[in-house]
Amino acid sequence: MQKFIVKITSENISLIDDSRVECFLLDSAADTAFNRRFAEAARKAGKLLLSCGDKAPELCRELGLDGVVVDLSKNEKPKAEFQFLRNFLGKDAVIGAVTRNRRHEAMVISEFEPDFLVFQAWNDGIEQVRELVSWYNGLFLIQSAILCREENLDYAGFDCDIVILSDREYTIFVAKKQSLD
Repeated sequence: MQKFIVKITSENISLIDDSRVECFLLDSAADTAFNRRFAEAARKAGKLLLSCGDKAPELCRELGLDGVVVDLSKNEKPKAEFQFLRNFLGKDAVIGAVTRNRRHEAMVISEFEPDFLVFQAWNDGIEQVRELVSWYNGLFLIQSAILCREENLDYAGFDCDIVILSDREYTIFVAKKQSLD
């Protein structure tokens, strides 16, 4: 069964109490005071906390978060960036690495041994991404994640370990699931 990482996009801490969510993603561009309050409340609830965005490593270290999700898909020197992150955050930090949706790039990023590899998914071209994730999971032991870049994306059919949704999308998912039960 897929696990969820919920990206917090609004100043709302109500999802912390949801037992189905074990991990939250805080955006480094969001209000620092809110991120701090959210992190404190989530930590008390025993949740994992990761940061993302341009200042993700700094936010992670400043707030004592568990790790980061970094976009290595646009980086010309991903190995150097990954090594910097590992040194900056420490060996115990969780690092999720976003890759380009191509086999070669997925293999290269996997050589750095992130905790999980993140594939980006849009409705346009979803079948190619599904095939890529399935191929990847057949060859690698590193966990895979899907980062949903659009609303109403059919992520249930992905052969991945983790789905990264915005708080809004996750709330819609829960409401739909409850209406079916």
